[in-house]
Amino acid sequence: MNISILGTGFAALTAVKQTRKANPNAEITVIAPNESFDYYPSLIWVPSGLRSGDDLRINLHNFFNRQKVQFIQASVENVTNGGRTVVTNEGEYQNDGLIIATGGRFIKKLPGIEHAITPCEGIDAAKRIKDRLDGMTGGTIAIGFGGNPKEPSAMRGGPMFEFLFGIDNLLRRQGRRDNFKLVFFNPAPEPGKRLGPKVPGNLVKMMAKKGIETHLGNKMVGFEENLVKTEGGEFEADLILFMPGMTGPAWLPNSELPKSEGGMIRADMHAKVEGYDNVYVVGDAGSFPGPEWQAKQAHAADLQATAAAKNLVKSLNGQTDFEEFKHELICIVDTLTHGILVKRTDKGTTLLPPCRLMHFAKRAFEWIYLRQYR
Repeated sequence: MNISILGTGFAALTAVKQTRKANPNAEITVIAPNESFDYYPSLIWVPSGLRSGDDLRINLHNFFNRQKVQFIQASVENVTNGGRTVVTNEGEYQNDGLIIATGGRFIKKLPGIEHAITPCEGIDAAKRIKDRLDGMTGGTIAIGFGGNPKEPSAMRGGPMFEFLFGIDNLLRRQGRRDNFKLVFFNPAPEPGKRLGPKVPGNLVKMMAKKGIETHLGNKMVGFEENLVKTEGGEFEADLILFMPGMTGPAWLPNSELPKSEGGMIRADMHAKVEGYDNVYVVGDAGSFPGPEWQAKQAHAADLQATAAAKNLVKSLNGQTDFEEFKHELICIVDTLTHGILVKRTDKGTTLLPPCRLMHFAKRAFEWIYLRQYR
């Protein structure tokens, strides 16, 4: 049983663990550009110096050895032959079963978007934010996010709320908040609604309490070096942080794999790629059925990867009792000093007020999560 897993993000590493657990004797091959894992949830702490890039980048060599995984350093260029062949810049690799966890990419189509920093592009982007903040004596900081109108789940808004409140608290801690104007912008009139119906109102109240201005409900037009442009007007900004919507990986448009309208790989509730045998997709690369509030986040990716790994091994063993992955949204919106716990399931939403304990809970979770890969 030769199983290939593409990627080294949250979904891919969970798929490795669950595949090995389901079949101790399987040959597992991981294909990715780098033998490392970047812990993106803690990028929010880089601007304040609470975390550095070295804290968040984990070398996976020892983890792969423990899991008896063969690692191939290569970039995926296509999946062909019904999923049995992975085409890379280093050659072609065959498999009996495939789990695609290559992640997605941000839609960089807005004019002038090069003038904005996209925080979740990685450690280098977070360092750029820190350097820019350290070099500023005052001015306007604009923070916002967009979406993929053809793929409602393909947005990453939570981290932008964290950067917003984190920068506000950082500037207060430094005694220079009065020198800055913070503006939050979003094309939706109620940003954060995916987290629960009460969340947008609570977040806007928090912003108002902290003196953060809002520019909501206006479609984005583009950016200039010091300007945010929307259909409802434009405003000046000395630093712009913007998270655009997401679509599928760069290699996908040229692939024969089934694609959603938003440019992601279509899958069912078992995380199986539609029309393909023993091919699964998990995390940001996939488009899944489910509630309108489902989100692209690490916890969802882990749940999908767990189901995919179990189902793939069952399929290769001739079983048909496949599992559906669970729809669940859990996050702690961190403010650098406090944390707001949000949990959403089919039964409803739990929203806890800001609490210092939740900030330290998020830091503790990071330590526990990363420990298994060190």
